[in-house]
Amino acid sequence: MAKFLTTFDINAELANLIRQAGSEIILVSPYIKLHTGIRDILALKKNDPEISITVMFGKNGDNIPKSLGKEDFDFLKTFPNITIRYSERLHAKYYANESSAILTSMNLYDYSQNNNIEFGILLKTNFVKDIAVALAGDPSLDSQAYGYFQDEVIPKARIMFRRAPEFDKGIAGTGVGKKYIRSVEQINDLEMYYRNVTGDAKSLKSVSVPPERQSASSTPIQGYCIRTGKRIPFNPKRPLSDDAYKSWSQFSNSDYPEKYCRFSGEPSNGETTFARPILRKNWTRAKEVFEG
Repeated sequence: MAKFLTTFDINAELANLIRQAGSEIILVSPYIKLHTGIRDILALKKNDPEISITVMFGKNGDNIPKSLGKEDFDFLKTFPNITIRYSERLHAKYYANESSAILTSMNLYDYSQNNNIEFGILLKTNFVKDIAVALAGDPSLDSQAYGYFQDEVIPKARIMFRRAPEFDKGIAGTGVGKKYIRSVEQINDLEMYYRNVTGDAKSLKSVSVPPERQSASSTPIQGYCIRTGKRIPFNPKRPLSDDAYKSWSQFSNSDYPEKYCRFSGEPSNGETTFARPILRKNWTRAKEVFEG
């Protein structure tokens, strides 16, 4: 089912989409500055680790806070199950949960929501009808839009932040009756861009050089212990926390497989070592950040 939306309708349906989400929220917008109403509704999902939230933004590669403000990043990073992605080329706006989606001209930006003339299309899933249409070889507009963003747009955007929930194995390891344990920050490549941002959007004009390119006298850059995943000051020659280093030094095997990437903190599945602490895919970015 498709429904045409005016500016007022978009705001109302976006709020409904977030409120009604049971397992997934997708927010794709080049510019993000959350309206107070949207922030309040999103906050209702903060204690539900079962809801996977994907946020994707773009533009302003030389000044990230212009596209995603510090206040909004500080708010979003507290959710237990969230991934924030970035694409310089992003111009599309797409908001979805597991059963509905909005294709629109409106950024997830409070000024756009309050002042601009916008339009949108609301798509809702009719599972019985969609299955019949798909079997006939003509997928619904909703499934086409969802497939495009899930298969082609979102996976190609760089992951800048990820916090993931951890659960126990449930009854007899089956997953049935599993309980939430904690949420773990796995990737955080965004924090560095906000070190000098203290005010509102007007102050962003002064953030002309990404913080990772500033002098060594500024706030120490953080990295991750390749054995524990713990946040520690970045030192290319010391990729282990003090405790982990004591354990490693008993054998001093520089090629012993470790668990995490020194740069991103993501699981390395044994591909990192004391001698090669950064995953190959992150080498270029790590060099830009820590040697730039």
